[in-house]
Amino acid sequence: MERIQKIKEFLQQNPDDNFLQHALALEYIKLGEDGSAKELFENILTRDPGYIGSYYHLAKLHERNEEVEQAKKVYEKGMEESKKAGENHTYSELRSAYEELIY
Repeated sequence: MERIQKIKEFLQQNPDDNFLQHALALEYIKLGEDGSAKELFENILTRDPGYIGSYYHLAKLHERNEEVEQAKKVYEKGMEESKKAGENHTYSELRSAYEELIY
């Protein structure tokens, strides 16, 4: 909980910081608070679709909650954005996770 408090303090000073929101979402995942994590990832990606690090984690949340169609869409959008950004490693990770899901 201490880490969450520190991140929240930083967010008060910089509420739209993608990195801090992403870090907070990961902490929520550790606590099993998927709804809070999902909301943060969605906010990040709505505001900044090019923040490609969040696609994988959001898709995994959907998978864990048996929301397969949503997970597919997130992987697909993440692959599209990572390709645009020239992030081949991220593209490969997303594609691999996507293929694992659909096959």
